[in-house]
Amino acid sequence: MISRIVARTLSAAALGALFLASGIPAVHAAPQPRPGHFEDVIALPDGFQPEGIAIGPRGTAYVGSLADGDVYVFDVRTGEEIRTLEGPGTPSVGLKIDNRDRLFIAGGPTGEARVVDAATGDLLQSYALTDAPTFVNDVIVTRDAAWFTDSQQAQLYKLPLGPGGALPGADAIEVVSLSGSWMQQPGFNANGIAETPNHQALLVIQSSTGILFRVDPKTGVAAVVDLGGLLLPNGDGLLVAGRTLYVVQNQLNTVAVIRLNAAGTSGELIDRYTDPDFQVPTTIARFGNGLYLPNARFGTPPAPDTPYSVVRIDR
Repeated sequence: MISRIVARTLSAAALGALFLASGIPAVHAAPQPRPGHFEDVIALPDGFQPEGIAIGPRGTAYVGSLADGDVYVFDVRTGEEIRTLEGPGTPSVGLKIDNRDRLFIAGGPTGEARVVDAATGDLLQSYALTDAPTFVNDVIVTRDAAWFTDSQQAQLYKLPLGPGGALPGADAIEVVSLSGSWMQQPGFNANGIAETPNHQALLVIQSSTGILFRVDPKTGVAAVVDLGGLLLPNGDGLLVAGRTLYVVQNQLNTVAVIRLNAAGTSGELIDRYTDPDFQVPTTIARFGNGLYLPNARFGTPPAPDTPYSVVRIDR
């Protein structure tokens, strides 16, 4: 087992300041975790500064560090560390794992994305998506592409996958401009991304307004998802499970639960989860009946001894 703790230098407080502050809506406590051997709070290395999370089908979880790009790997059943994949010294923000055990990782202010072997951490390919100012924030892997959001530019980045999921060359990224109802705002814009339940379009949350958009992947035309006037301020990570959408509202320490129609054009709020162990969770992944959220603790000055964790709640 590898235990690797290094000095972390990226200011989580500075990143947190980019998110929109808002009043806290009424919420109720998340369901109490069911009895069993799953840990409810999983400690990460001190100073880690987590942001993105992904979980493979066998219950291996991956959490990326904003500080140096390390990826901490643990078993969701026990919470025990499996290994740490060494990062490039620059942030790992959103990340997803595909069915070929590859991690697709958004590079934040570097404007880059990279794909690594989830078992070894070996770099398989890197991509220069855009020039500054930028914050490549989150990623979703579909049947034929990986899609990345940019929180400071009104565009998505498409990494087309070839036969058998083959990675393209470093210059194959397609830039898809956001149009239609999308209006770029000051602060953080496009953040979390997911597929609609019918896999025909993309869902993107705009953090600065709390508006959820449905984006045509062919044209970039964005339409507001009809949620009956509901806004989702501080919207961050998204997760679609069947027709249920989970929206992490980071600084509100809340997960909004929305029932969507199949096309993702409309939906309604059916629940809100919170938990006393939440400390500004950012992203979300699931395994079995559990939802797992890393505590980014934006607003807490990061230091080498600052504690961080991942929280499990029932869904």
